[in-house]
Parts: sequence; C-alpha cells; structure tokens
Amino acid sequence: MVKPWKYIAGVALVMGSIVFGSCKDEVLPKPSSQLRLEYPAPSYANFDNHCPFTFTMNENAVIKEDKDCGFSISYPKMKATIYLTYKPVNGNIDKLLRDAQKLTYEHVIKADDILEQPYINAEKKVYGMFYQVSGNAATNAQFYATDSVHHFITGSVYFYAKPNFDSIMPAANYIKNDMKALMETLKWKQ
Repeated sequence: MVKPWKYIAGVALVMGSIVFGSCKDEVLPKPSSQLRLEYPAPSYANFDNHCPFTFTMNENAVIKEDKDCGFSISYPKMKATIYLTYKPVNGNIDKLLRDAQKLTYEHVIKADDILEQPYINAEKKVYGMFYQVSGNAATNAQFYATDSVHHFITGSVYFYAKPNFDSIMPAANYIKNDMKALMETLKWKQ
C-alpha cells in the first residue's frame, strides 16, 4: 500500500518538473506585417487606330481590340483587365447614361461605398463620371465619357480573383490611376 504522503510528494514532484521543465524563453506574438507589392512606374503612350477616339494608356498593359471599337486592356501580372465599350450616340444618350449608371450601381450590394467624381473637359468636349467602388465588389472602378452628341464610352476594371478589396488594393489603386489617365486624355476624332 502506498502511503498518502508519498503519493502527494510524487504528484508534487511530477507537477513541479512539468511546470519548471517546460519554462523556456517567453513566446511573444510576431508583429503584424503587410505584403509589399511594387509595380513599375506607369509610362503612358498615345493609342490611336481606326476608331473615332484616341487616348493614352500605360505601356505596361497589353491592349486587344474586341468588336465595334471595344478594347480589353490587360495587366497580366495583376490579373486584371480594363474593358472599354464604345457606342455611337443616335438620339439615345439618355438610355446610354442610364445603362452606364445601372451597371455601376448593380455593385451596391457588395460595395461599402461608391464615390462619384464628375469629369468635364469642355475644350475637348469630353463629359463623364468616374466611379470609385469601395468594398468587395466585382469591380473597383468604372467610368463613362461622352460628347453627348456622337460618342459614348464606358470602362470598367475586373480582377481575376475572388473580390477581397484588402488584398487587391495596391493593384486596384494602380489601375484606377491608369483609368483616370485614360479618361482624362480621351479625344474624339473629327
């Protein structure tokens, strides 16, 4: 039969060795860090072809003409594409404006905020709206531009990744600036 004081002493010895034997260096949590993504400085060049407009675009992007003067401007390293759509205005400016605004506000379900930035260049007869969409929406930036009489262009950027705004924010900001440059350098051919 084991004497109670020997049992208690044995348990205390085992517990003491566990407590004192397991103490090593104090474990500290590592500070949080951010992934640092760096992209090349944009260099813009004029894009001109048979379509009734010209614009500047980032030379780091790849442009492909679709149909009816629509374009896909892709950023392979960022897994993103800007889609440009051209429509001639034939007395249907109200419908084109409604469709462009509807396309933007379809993202309101997932968006945290949609910031509207009007654009007016009376000298070049370019009028439009730039939309910055915050949150986990499918697109982070869209715009439309028109001369109100002959031409209407819409543009939107889409990433080939699950929408997670925090993860794609550096790339989204980079491409947003390219879209603004495109919109601000848009010229109609006479």
